Amino acid sequence: MTYSLLIRVIAEFIGTALLVILGNGSVANVDLKGTKGNNGGWILIGLGYGAGVMIPAMMFATVSGAQINPALTLAMALNGLFPWGEVVPYILAQLLGAMLGQLIVVWSYKPYYDKTENPRAILGTFSTIDNADSNRDGFINEFVGTFILIFGALAITHDIAFKANIGLANFTLGFLVMTLVVSLGGATGPALNPARDLGPRIIHALYPLKNKGDSMWHYAWVPVVAPLIAGVAAVFVFKFIFMN
Repeated sequence: MTYSLLIRVIAEFIGTALLVILGNGSVANVDLKGTKGNNGGWILIGLGYGAGVMIPAMMFATVSGAQINPALTLAMALNGLFPWGEVVPYILAQLLGAMLGQLIVVWSYKPYYDKTENPRAILGTFSTIDNADSNRDGFINEFVGTFILIFGALAITHDIAFKANIGLANFTLGFLVMTLVVSLGGATGPALNPARDLGPRIIHALYPLKNKGDSMWHYAWVPVVAPLIAGVAAVFVFKFIFMN
């Protein structure tokens, strides 16, 4: 079934909101003071983000492609795999969905935000921070992680066996995200997705929260630019090797 652009954009909006709710919600559960999951560990966060990608993919892969990531949308367009006329609506929907998703996380955990005194812990439930306070190191980490994610996503969805079982493909994609968060996420968060970082960071800057501190805009370009470049590179390499 072919859906209108409006329906596909709505699917991207809802899908990206769910990604942030499940992903950043898991961070809030682990890092905010007084929650039942406080200090639950990085595995819980990996599970949250893995499910945050898998579940929207299960819901909307056959509707909009469940891109839910501007890095994938832009990369596919630049490599001739997605119509340019739909890039701006898709990316706007993804960014706004991420912002709504973050607001839902804040509303759901508001008492625990108020109890938390560490501003970096609060910011970490919104967006990414390089633990070494290095833009260069953060850029490298985000580039490598996003390249693996986009290349892997294309390989998974391009494979004939997975095409015959879209549910298995989406589960595998979620497992890939979980593994990336667990294996490479210790350095930055990670973002792997410009909307997942920028949308919540805007909310962090605007929403009045006790003890929230700086939104660290000096770092904000890293989890936007690095995934965008990595996405373009990953799609180009995959297309050059496997789609010619």
